[in-house]
Amino acid sequence: MSTPHRVKVSLPEANSRGYEVLVGPGLFGTLASVLSRFCPAHRYAVVTDDRVAELYAVRLSRMLHAAGYRTDVFAFSSGEAQKTRETWALVSDAMMETGCGRDTAVIAFGGGVPGDLGGFVAATYMRGLPLVQVPTSLLAMIDASVGGKTGVDTPAGKNLVGAFHQPHCVVVDPELLSTLPDAHLRAGMAEAVKHGAIADAEYLEWIERNADPLLAGDPGALARLIMRSVEIKAEIVAKDEKESGPRKLLNFGHTIGHAVESVSGYTLLHGEAVAVGMVEEARIGERSGITAAGTSAHLRRILTRLGLPTSLPIDFQAAQVIDFTRVDKKARNGRVEYSLIQDLGRPFVGPAGVWGHPVPDETVAEVLAGAGMRG
Repeated sequence: MSTPHRVKVSLPEANSRGYEVLVGPGLFGTLASVLSRFCPAHRYAVVTDDRVAELYAVRLSRMLHAAGYRTDVFAFSSGEAQKTRETWALVSDAMMETGCGRDTAVIAFGGGVPGDLGGFVAATYMRGLPLVQVPTSLLAMIDASVGGKTGVDTPAGKNLVGAFHQPHCVVVDPELLSTLPDAHLRAGMAEAVKHGAIADAEYLEWIERNADPLLAGDPGALARLIMRSVEIKAEIVAKDEKESGPRKLLNFGHTIGHAVESVSGYTLLHGEAVAVGMVEEARIGERSGITAAGTSAHLRRILTRLGLPTSLPIDFQAAQVIDFTRVDKKARNGRVEYSLIQDLGRPFVGPAGVWGHPVPDETVAEVLAGAGMRG
C-alpha cells in the first residue's frame, strides 16, 4: 500500500482534540495497525448495516481478531428509514448485553447511515466512547464521516436528535467503493458539487470535466475527488466546530434537500435530494437578489451530467416541502434560514458576519411551485 494522504482536522474549541483523515487505497487491510496508533482499545464494537456486514464483516473481524482485539459486530437493516431512535436503542442494548464497557471503542463502518447512527451510539453509550469512522460510500467518505456530526432521524424530520462527537480518526479506502451501487456513487457526487459550489469554483469545473471517469469509478479521479472534498470540509470545520458560523455553509442545498428526502419517505437517496436542494436554493437565492443569475442553471447542467435529479418530483407539493423546512435544525425564531451562495465558489455572508439567511415561506413557495410546473 502506498503512503496514505493525510488531512488534519484542527478544531477551534479549546477542549477539542484534532484528528486525521487518512485516504489511500488498501487502507482497510491495515485497519488493525491504524487502530493501535490512533484509537487503541480493549475491544471494538463495529456498528454497521446488514449490506456492509455481508460484504466486509467477516474480513474485518478476522483482521482485528488476528491482531488480538475482541470485536463484536452490531448490524441493522440498511437504509435511511432505519436511522432512528429505535435502532439506536437496539444497538445500545445489544452492546450492553455483550458486556461492552468503557474500555470499548466504536467503529462506525458503512455509509452515511451507519456513520451517523454509529457515531451517535459512541456519543451516548456510557456518556461517550472513542469513535473511528470507516466510511464505505462516496458520500460518507467526502462529507458525512468528517466533522463530528452524529444523530438519528425522527418522524418530524432529518437528524433532529444527535450530538457533536468527533472521531479519533477517519479511515478512507477508495477501494471499498468497488462494491458501491452506481446510484449511490452518483449520489455521493452531489456533496462534492456542494463543496465546489460553496468554496472552490475551479474544483467544480474539474468535477464537470471529469464526470466520465468519476462515474466510471476511475480510482485516480475518485481519490482526487475525495481528497479535495475532505480538505474543504476540514478547512471549514477548523473554523467552526459546532456550526455557529461558517460551518453553516455546508448546509447549502440541505434545507430543501432534507425536506425533499423526508417527503419522499426516504425513497430518494440523500445525495439525490441534496442535488434537487442545491438547484432550488440557488433559485431561491436568485429570486432574493443574492445569487448571481444563471447559477442555478449552471448547477443543473453539472448535476444532470452526473446523472442526478435537479427538480422536485412531479407529485411533490410545495406546501409539503415547506412544512418540513419549518422543523429543520436551521429554523430560528419561526423563520427558516438558508445557506446561500453569491456565485459558484463564493458563499453569501450577511451583515455582521451572519451566515444563515432567513427567507420568507412565500418566496420559497413561489420558487418551488415553478419547479413543480417544470416537472
